[in-house]
Amino acid sequence: MTTTGGLWAHLSGGALFWLTLTLTVYAIADRLSLLTQRNPLANPVLHSVWVIGTILVASGTPYQTYFDGAYFIHFLLGPSTVALALPLYENRRVVMRSLVPIVAALLVGSVATIGSVIVCAIIFDLPKMITISSLPKSATSGVAMGISQSVGGDASLTAIIVVATGIIGAVMATPLLNVLRIEDRRARGFAVGLAAHGVGTARAFQVHPITGTFAGVAMSLNGLMTAVLVPLAASLIGG
Repeated sequence: MTTTGGLWAHLSGGALFWLTLTLTVYAIADRLSLLTQRNPLANPVLHSVWVIGTILVASGTPYQTYFDGAYFIHFLLGPSTVALALPLYENRRVVMRSLVPIVAALLVGSVATIGSVIVCAIIFDLPKMITISSLPKSATSGVAMGISQSVGGDASLTAIIVVATGIIGAVMATPLLNVLRIEDRRARGFAVGLAAHGVGTARAFQVHPITGTFAGVAMSLNGLMTAVLVPLAASLIGG
C-alpha cells in the first residue's frame, strides 16, 4: 500500500504524467466516439472532462497541479484556433457566396445568445455577478474571460460556463437541428459555431468539412460581436 502510494505520489508530481493522462483519456474517448459513428452523446470532450475530473477528485490532486502538467494542451488552443483559417481559405468561395445570410445570422444569433442570459436571469432571479459572468458564454474561452473581466464579471466562473455551453451545444446541436429539419450544412455549421464556439466547431468538423468551415466562421465573428454587445448588455443591467 505504501509502495503504491509512493509510486502515485511520484507519478502525480511530474508534469508529464498529467499531460500523458489527458491525451490518453481523450484518445480513448475519441475512439469510443468513432465506434458509435460520432454519436453526439459520445462527445470525446464531454467524457474526457468527467473522467479527468473524477481522477482529480479521487486522488485529491489540486487543479493547479493538473494544469501545470497539462499546460501544453492549453498552449495549443491558440495555434489550433488559427489553424481554422486553412479550411476557411479552402472554402472561401462558398463562404463569400453566403455573405448576406452570414451577416443576418450573426446579428440575430449574437443578440439571441446574450439575450437568453438576461431572460434566464430575470426568470430565475440570478445574482448580478453570475449574470454578467454568463453574458459572453458563447465566445471562445480566452475571449470570453477577457470580456467578462472588463465588465466586472468573474473570469473563472465565465470559463466554466463557456466550457459547459460548448459541451452542451456540441451534444444537442445535431438532434435539435434534425428535429427542426434544417439540412443545409452551412446553416447547421454556423448555428453550432455561434452557439457553442470551439467545442461545437470541433464537432462540426467531425460531421462535414463545409459544416466545420461555417462553424469556424461563426465562432470567429461571434467573438467580435460579443466584445461589442456584452458591454452594452452589462450596462443595461447595471454591471
